[in-house]
Amino acid sequence: MQKKTIFLTRRYILFIISVFINAYGIAFITKALLGTSPITSVNYVLSMFTPLTMGQWTIIVNLLFVATEPLMMSRSQLRADLRMYLIQIPVTLCFGTFIDISMSSLSWLQPEAYPMQLLSMLAGCVILACGITLEVKADVAMVAGEFFVRVLARRIGGDFGYVKLGFDVGNVILACVFSMLFIGGIHGVREGTVAAALLVGPIVHFLTPFCRVLNGVLGYSEQTEGKAAAAPADVVVTIAREFGSGGHMLGEMLASRLGVRLYDREFIKMAAKSSGINEDYIRRNEQTIPSFWLKCILSQGYGTQAGRGLSDDDVLFLAESKIVQQLADKEPCVIVGRCADFVLKGRPGVVRVFCYCDRDTAIDRCTSEYGLDKVKAEAEIKRLNKARGTHYEYYTGQRWDDPRNYDLMINTGSMTLDQACDIIVRMYANAKAGMKAAVAGRTEA
Repeated sequence: MQKKTIFLTRRYILFIISVFINAYGIAFITKALLGTSPITSVNYVLSMFTPLTMGQWTIIVNLLFVATEPLMMSRSQLRADLRMYLIQIPVTLCFGTFIDISMSSLSWLQPEAYPMQLLSMLAGCVILACGITLEVKADVAMVAGEFFVRVLARRIGGDFGYVKLGFDVGNVILACVFSMLFIGGIHGVREGTVAAALLVGPIVHFLTPFCRVLNGVLGYSEQTEGKAAAAPADVVVTIAREFGSGGHMLGEMLASRLGVRLYDREFIKMAAKSSGINEDYIRRNEQTIPSFWLKCILSQGYGTQAGRGLSDDDVLFLAESKIVQQLADKEPCVIVGRCADFVLKGRPGVVRVFCYCDRDTAIDRCTSEYGLDKVKAEAEIKRLNKARGTHYEYYTGQRWDDPRNYDLMINTGSMTLDQACDIIVRMYANAKAGMKAAVAGRTEA
């Protein structure tokens, strides 16, 4: 219990640090005189024609968000989120104060040349992204604007990412209206505002994997080690595959040879039951998520943390990942797709396979096995491979076709599926023998 309290305290300290870094990043962007970030655009414009500072307006506006949120929440929701709701108040006071401190400390920063303004704006985007990355890593609280979007998305039943995007656009429009009414032109909203909206999310996504070094300090490694300590039931084979490479057929063949179950299309029904998402939605969108860039913009680095405002794609990924883990704990099996190689990373007794082939072989297989004409087959191969790669990279931070993520890369264009199956069966047998030897060693010890 004492260790848990220590780790929780460290996470709160990291969160406060992240809020200060966020404020410093906003100040850097603002000082570039190319506009400010969308979330602070209204506060910045208000500070331009009133005696209050941007930090003071940040406190006032965020407290208005806090006051409005209960009107959009049921009593049960408010009770469930009471800690997160109440903590917005001290966080808001700190955030506004930190913005004024940061603006004051950067009084020396007055870039006049446009290249220097761009440099200052880009530096601010990187700093802001660092702060958001650490905030998400701490995962103990939410700033008022983010919590407001989460409540609003839940109230209207919308996707968090798109509601967040609409919220940011609304802020920018309102800032322009205030500026035109009270200043006589558009001030405080420029190319820097757009750049901040476009750049911060992808930078957060790039930085997130590097935060794993904090796992031990924050206590996450102990939780992971505890899960890994459980002995797996048996060997599991995961198959990632390019479209047209025959990965599903190889999975069927392998499952039959090994006498184990194959899990592929069954995931749609299982994920629908687990997540509450409609099966038709899963079938349409499972491998056709928005582009990497759009996903980063929509999520702004927030969507991948449990307990935050999750998009339907994020909920689906979490549901399928949980199913993958449960199946691996339950029985030996073959799992096709669903980033299973990454979800089961570090787990003993997993044979990770990537199935690929040349373009002509893929087209031939699509026309002969899937009934597609040649032109449509070529387009589908390109579209689905791009979608699968984007999906994998977004949720794992790694390249989908990187051989370092797998135990075996199989070119089904240079061998038959029977030959490929033989190779995997031998690897399966070796993995099973290794597990038995490890169990025997633990027993003797």
